[in-house]
Amino acid sequence: MASPINAANAYANLARVLDTGGSSNKFGDLARVRDVLGSAGGQETGGPSFSAVLKDAIGGVLETGRKSDAQTVAMASGRANVMDVVTAVAETDVAVSTLVSVRDRVIQAYEDIMKMTI
Repeated sequence: MASPINAANAYANLARVLDTGGSSNKFGDLARVRDVLGSAGGQETGGPSFSAVLKDAIGGVLETGRKSDAQTVAMASGRANVMDVVTAVAETDVAVSTLVSVRDRVIQAYEDIMKMTI
């Protein structure tokens, strides 16, 4: 079972990943994670590797975030519809929520494996 300290550390790590740090790209750290996963060597056995699937998923979240940022900037300059911005932000919210859910499931699976007796 996860302790409150482990949960706090997990949320702190997520906050660090999603922290803007004053930059205009809110998903820059996710791009770095995606690049690290993409550079990890692995054996391909007929289908895509787990790291490739994870890399694609993170890339999708990154691209959704970039579209949302572009729509927000376009609306601020008067070139976009408010409905388009709301839709883009909602898509980004769903993508990030999905990524967080997958992360939580991976952590739970790891904890379950660590509980197994050999």
